[in-house]
Amino acid sequence: MSRPVVVRFAPSPTGPLHIGGVRTCLYNYLFARQHGGKLLFRIEDTDSQRFVPGAEDYIIESFKWLGIQFDEGVSFGGDHGPYRQSERREIYKKYVQVLLDAGKAYYAFDTKEELDAARAETPNFQYDASTRGKMRNSISLGMEKAQELIAAGEPYVVRFLIEPGEDVLVNDLIRGEVKINSSILDDKVLYKSADELPTYHMANIVDDHLMEVTHVIRGEEWLPSSPLHVLLYRAFGWEAPQFAHLPLLLAPEGNGKLSKRDGDKYGFPVFPLQWNFNDKETGESKSYSGYREEGYRPEAVVNFLALLGWNPGNDQDIMTMEEMIQLFDLSKCSKNGAHFDIKRLMWFNHHYLQECDERILCDELKKQVLENGADPKSDEYIKTVIGLMKERINLPKELWGQCNFFFAAPEKYEEKSLKKWWKPEAPNYVASLCDFLEAQEDWNGESLEPKVLEWIASKEWKTGAVMNAFRVALVGEARGPQIFLITDQLGKEESLRRARVAIERLA
Repeated sequence: MSRPVVVRFAPSPTGPLHIGGVRTCLYNYLFARQHGGKLLFRIEDTDSQRFVPGAEDYIIESFKWLGIQFDEGVSFGGDHGPYRQSERREIYKKYVQVLLDAGKAYYAFDTKEELDAARAETPNFQYDASTRGKMRNSISLGMEKAQELIAAGEPYVVRFLIEPGEDVLVNDLIRGEVKINSSILDDKVLYKSADELPTYHMANIVDDHLMEVTHVIRGEEWLPSSPLHVLLYRAFGWEAPQFAHLPLLLAPEGNGKLSKRDGDKYGFPVFPLQWNFNDKETGESKSYSGYREEGYRPEAVVNFLALLGWNPGNDQDIMTMEEMIQLFDLSKCSKNGAHFDIKRLMWFNHHYLQECDERILCDELKKQVLENGADPKSDEYIKTVIGLMKERINLPKELWGQCNFFFAAPEKYEEKSLKKWWKPEAPNYVASLCDFLEAQEDWNGESLEPKVLEWIASKEWKTGAVMNAFRVALVGEARGPQIFLITDQLGKEESLRRARVAIERLA
C-alpha cells in the first residue's frame, strides 16, 4: 500500500475506557509513528441508548495522561470531520442508498416478534439467502410494496445482501490468511430507520474509507466481522485497508478475558483513570479506581502494556516511547492471549518511580505525613527520607507505611519482630547501648558505627542481637534502612528517648 499510513482509534462513549482499549490505541500509535503516519480519534456513538455523558472527555484525558497523542479527530480537528458518527447521518444515508441502488442491500420490515418466531421455528436461524425469501423484505415483497410500506411510515432496516458459497479472504498482518465462506454470514443490518443511524459495520466501512484509513489494528474479538467488512468494501468498489487483530488481554489466571471482576478479585484497576458514576439501581455515587489515582506512573503503564502481546525480539524490558516506536513490529505480535501480570506491572512502576521527579514523591510523602497528624519537619528532611526509602516502594501510597517511623515514634511493637529479637536479655542490651551512646559527643552514623561495633565486641555480645533489638525499639519492628541512617535522622535525643520508652513498655 503506497498511501501514507493512517490508523484510527474509535471507541464508543459508553463508560470508562478499559485497559485493553488503551493497549489497542497504543499499538496504533506506535505503528503510525514508526511509519511517519497519522493516528485519528473517532467517536462511535451511533448507539444512542448506550451513550454515557462524560465518557468522551474521560477517554481524551486518559490518553493525555498516558502521553499518546492524536493527529486529528474529535477535539483535535482535521480535514476528515466531523469525527463523531452521530454527526455524520447524511453521509451514511448517501452510501446506504448507493448499496440499495446497486442491488447490494435491501429493505427489511420484520418486527421483533416476527424475528423471534423465526428463531423459535428454525434452529440456529440466521437471516440469509436460505431464509430471506420467507421474511418481510423488499426481495420477498417486491420493491413496489416496500416503497408503499416506507411511505406509510412502516419502520424498516436495510440489510446487506450476502451471496452464499463464496470464499472470503482476510489477509491479517498478525494471523496470516484467514478464509471464511460467505454462507456462514448473515445479512447484517446496516441502517435503522428508527433512529436514522447506521450500525457499527456500515459506519466503520464508510468512515475508514472517507478518512483514508490504511490499516485497521483492533482487538481479536472483531476478527469475525472482518470478512463482512471485506465484502462491504468490495460492494462499494473500494480498496480494503490492511487488517491486524491483536491478541486478547486475559485475566491473571485462566483463559477468560480481563474484566472489572478480575481487577476487584486481584486488587488492581482495569481503567486508566478513576471513573465516578451513579449506580443505576441504587442511585448511589460510586467510583472505579484508576491507575493514575492509584499512583502508577504513565510510563510504567505504557511500557507494561506494550509488552502484553508484543515482543521486540530482544531481552529489553525498559523502553522509552521513542524506543518502542523504533522497535515496534506487528509481525512480532502474538496470536495467543496475554495474561495480565500485576506483579510485573508493579516491577515496571517501581523502576519508573525511582526515575521520576523526586519532588512528586516528596509532595506525596508530606501530604501523607500531615494526613496522619505528624510533623513533616522540613522539606529538606522529607527529601532525605525519600532518598533513603524510595527504593522500598512500588506505589506512592506505600510511603507512609514505609517511612512513618521517621516522623512518629512507634505506638506498638510488631509481635513477629519481638518474638525474634526482643529476648529476655534485650532490655539489658538496649539500656547499656543507650548509656554508651549518651556519652558520645559526635552523633554521626559514619563515626558512631565503628565505635558501637567495637563496644559490642568488647562485651562479647552478638551484634545482630543488640542492633536488631535497638532497631525494634526505634522503629517498632525489624525493618528500615541501615540503623545509623535512622539515628542520623532521628537525632540523639529522640533516638535515646524511643529506646528507653521501649524498655519501659516491653518490661
